[in-house]
Amino acid sequence: MENMDKLLAIMSSLRNEHGGCPWDKEQTLESLVPHTLEEAYEVADAIDNGSHDELKCELGDLLFQIVFYARIAREQQWFDFSDVVNAISEKLVRRHPHVFADDNIESVEEQTAAWEEHKKKERSQQGLSKGALPGELDGVINALPALTRSQKLQRRAARAGFDWDNVDPVYAKLSEEIEEVREAVEAGQQNQIEEEIGDLLFACVNLARHLDVDSENALRKGNRKFERRFREMEKRLSASGQEMNTLSVKELDRLWGAVKVDE
Repeated sequence: MENMDKLLAIMSSLRNEHGGCPWDKEQTLESLVPHTLEEAYEVADAIDNGSHDELKCELGDLLFQIVFYARIAREQQWFDFSDVVNAISEKLVRRHPHVFADDNIESVEEQTAAWEEHKKKERSQQGLSKGALPGELDGVINALPALTRSQKLQRRAARAGFDWDNVDPVYAKLSEEIEEVREAVEAGQQNQIEEEIGDLLFACVNLARHLDVDSENALRKGNRKFERRFREMEKRLSASGQEMNTLSVKELDRLWGAVKVDE
């Protein structure tokens, strides 16, 4: 708590009207959002890199974002940092009755089902308080990365019974979506091409979900693999005094294959 108080005091000084930091003083809830998203991705990158020292620093940066939001809210007399802590503490106790009450849950699967049921009840209560009819897709926010949001939407729909029983129809759906992309390309309709590409990506996420693969993590790993192999191609071409844009597609494909084999 002493360290936390120190951080809160630093935040107060940065926002102080007299002698504070000009940049920190002009920030708003809205202006901080891009920085918060960047910090969250930097935490993920540190974990991917396996760097504990880097992770420690990035977690600090992310924590500072939360302190920043809470400070702005305090200035507006909405809430303060202690209210944020109390809110999450109450939520965790409420959603873990098997730990803090008398419910009996013995497996991860049972816990996941119970957790989702608690969230569903909370969303329903929130919707009713606003006069809205509760729906299965409530609470899947628009600001999520598209792949993550797609997977969440599909999981919610599956819980409502809107899903295939096995993966075979998903393969068929992928083939169908690829063919529809091809037809849109042949028709030369750009808007339709974009729509069909979206359907194809959605179907890819559905396949990943049926195979218990997180599509966002899978694509992140695919990006890293491509970058690693591409950089190795550049390295080999540089060592031989060649430039990539002087080689044919066939030559580059052969080099790419060699890099894959060597891995």
